[in-house]
Amino acid sequence: MILKKDNDNTYLFNDVRTHVMESAEKLGASGGALLIIQNDKIATESYFGQQSHAKHARNVQADTQFHIASVRKAYIGFAAAYAIYNGYFSIDDPVRLFVEDSHLSAYEGVTIRHLLTHTHGLKIADDNQLASEYKPGDSWAYRGPSIELLTMIIQKTTGQSIAEIIKSQVIEPLGFQSTEWIKMSKPHSKIADAIRDADDRFWTETDVVDGSRMNMYVSAQELALWGYIHLTEGQWAGKQLIPREIIQMATSIQTPKPTLPIQKNGFLWFVKDTNYSFNQIGDTVPKGSYQLLGYTNVALLVIPEENLVAVRMLNRFGSSKGYDYLSDIRSFGDTVYKCSLKSTMH
Repeated sequence: MILKKDNDNTYLFNDVRTHVMESAEKLGASGGALLIIQNDKIATESYFGQQSHAKHARNVQADTQFHIASVRKAYIGFAAAYAIYNGYFSIDDPVRLFVEDSHLSAYEGVTIRHLLTHTHGLKIADDNQLASEYKPGDSWAYRGPSIELLTMIIQKTTGQSIAEIIKSQVIEPLGFQSTEWIKMSKPHSKIADAIRDADDRFWTETDVVDGSRMNMYVSAQELALWGYIHLTEGQWAGKQLIPREIIQMATSIQTPKPTLPIQKNGFLWFVKDTNYSFNQIGDTVPKGSYQLLGYTNVALLVIPEENLVAVRMLNRFGSSKGYDYLSDIRSFGDTVYKCSLKSTMH
């Protein structure tokens, strides 16, 4: 880690640690991690449990890598911002410019912006064909086709895969060692098992490591530092390592009709605006905060107003019966924010 630990004030975030451990128990996770950065120091860092439920399983520790599921969209959003910043395409370019099946009526009116903000209206219909659910920009829905299209468009225009862009622009410059797409046929000893139901239809295993699939594993430390370089708008160890405009583009509201009562997004990040019952960020968390969540119950939350990054790592793929995911993740953010205020006043 490039940051020093604030050992004197770690106790101020005890409520967050308790919250994470209680969530892990409710979910049946075998282990987890919590790491919070505030005011350019590590405010708290803890690891608990094992990497799997197997007997003699490796303890979760600083180099343990967790399956981050949809939190990987922060990296896809970054790659899209990188491509736009470097002139490969524009945010309001029609998707039809880049797809081979451009004749399909479902693409009518859909732009890159719509893909990045989940306002595209695209879905896979019952006949396994691409269809339009609503007029682009008029609503919001969390659907898979947008991610497949984005990764394809980025690779087609830049000549680089998501993984190649992240490696050259992030992993190598920042010296990351525990951020990677893993061949699931060749897992290594530092990977936490994704605890899941035997019949979970969302779980997939792949050896594709170009960044287009959901097999990205990251340590708590490096996920927190990834959030931190967003918080600093690209500054790292006193240098502007990533152009500020790339980070600002990715983390500010890009939703085409921001006055609509729908979830707001930057480049795939959820961005806090007005309080709505469907928000995945807690009511007390201030406006301008942004977050991404994974189906493995991983969370990355950035609260610029408090100069804070919070990472929760768990290894439960999906949810246990009766577990209220939305309530739990909103409560996590609210607890982080409450403790951050105590830290500020201390």
